[in-house]
Amino acid sequence: MGASGSAEEPITAINVTPLVDVCLVLVIIFMVTAPLFSQPIMEVELPKAITDEGEASENITITINPDGKLAVNAKEVTFEELKPELTLKLQESVEKFVIIRADKLTNHGIVLKALDLAKELGAKKMVFATEHKK
Repeated sequence: MGASGSAEEPITAINVTPLVDVCLVLVIIFMVTAPLFSQPIMEVELPKAITDEGEASENITITINPDGKLAVNAKEVTFEELKPELTLKLQESVEKFVIIRADKLTNHGIVLKALDLAKELGAKKMVFATEHKK
């Protein structure tokens, strides 16, 4: 039994190849689906401007479409719900940085009301989102 006895020993090592395969598949799935979650809730056509790129930071985004519909980050709200939702987001935020994404055809009165409300509730820095001119 000398040479053939060693072939009958039980396998005690763990085969990690299937684990690596599953992990790689999960990474690919997350890479493909992640951009879908970062899409804004409403599509707006931003005005074009020559500006610096926005800072990558914790921010609060107020989106306003041409029909006057509003959204705070990814939550659609009415104008009456804007104040409590914005208050909550500003309390959670350290930097209190507000980005206003308004369609270029949006009524400027609604944009100014949102801007005034953000300032009143304690936003420290407010900017308008634009598309970069080419």
